[in-house]
Amino acid sequence: MPADSPRLQGEDLEHIRSLAEFTDELPPILVHRPTMRVIDGMHRLKAAILRGERTIEATFYDGDDAEAFVMAVKANVKHGLPLSLSDRKAAAARIVQSSPHWSDRAIAEVSGLSAKTVGAIRSDSLSEVPEVYHRIGRDGRVRPLSTVDGRRFASELITLNPESSSREIARKAGISPSTVRDVRDRLRRGEDPVPTRRRAGSHTERHTRERKLQEYIKAEQFPSLRCRDEILQNLSRDPAIRMTEHGRAMLRWLHSESKQVEKDWGSLATRLPDHCMCLVADLACSIAEAWLEFASEMRSRDALEQC
Repeated sequence: MPADSPRLQGEDLEHIRSLAEFTDELPPILVHRPTMRVIDGMHRLKAAILRGERTIEATFYDGDDAEAFVMAVKANVKHGLPLSLSDRKAAAARIVQSSPHWSDRAIAEVSGLSAKTVGAIRSDSLSEVPEVYHRIGRDGRVRPLSTVDGRRFASELITLNPESSSREIARKAGISPSTVRDVRDRLRRGEDPVPTRRRAGSHTERHTRERKLQEYIKAEQFPSLRCRDEILQNLSRDPAIRMTEHGRAMLRWLHSESKQVEKDWGSLATRLPDHCMCLVADLACSIAEAWLEFASEMRSRDALEQC
């Protein structure tokens, strides 16, 4: 079967003709056994067909589709007709999406790019890439994406179960036992578990969930996102709502919920201990997600009614 090739423009006809004229025996092609697709060697395969040959030597590979594609990129970067820069960038973008837990350096080594270029590709694909908290480096070791997240998680574990050993918390949070001990000491002193020097450059690292919620609202492109007061006034004037007991109860609840969060969230944020802020942020996200599910249900019902 044809290759799942990293070459955006397909095979090079001139290179195929050159190989067909080559008198020596060509190296075996590499084939993905589950799909019988060529991983490496499409030029050699077509050259053999051009020479009228009916068989070709092949080596089989038994990994999954994503692994087979990585093998194809590796092989084409290291030998044969070189991949173009656009081919290598497209291949790196695909590996970022299929293997987001790979480090930038590991993907760079496979695709023949710099780690900086892979990092830029990852940033451009952020909305399409599954969220991960650890990455696997070139040496095969698993490392946390950010010690900021590890420290935050460790502080939550310590708060929930202060008797847990540092080694146990380190294993769960993906940080070292010495870092856990530092987090404990900071919590005892009433300090933020993340040192100021680490917090300074990490203001975007913890907002993935919030950003996803915001992007969801923007992606929906709701046509009637009006101001809160206007919506409440329109609901209050609607006879179908204000003339029923259930409707009036709903109005009272909506007014209360709307005003309460606007009135109190600022003072709540300033009075919370530092080590509890992420827990409350997660709680707020959970509530926001529940409201979004409710909003989606209302939109769906409205669409059915209009149909």
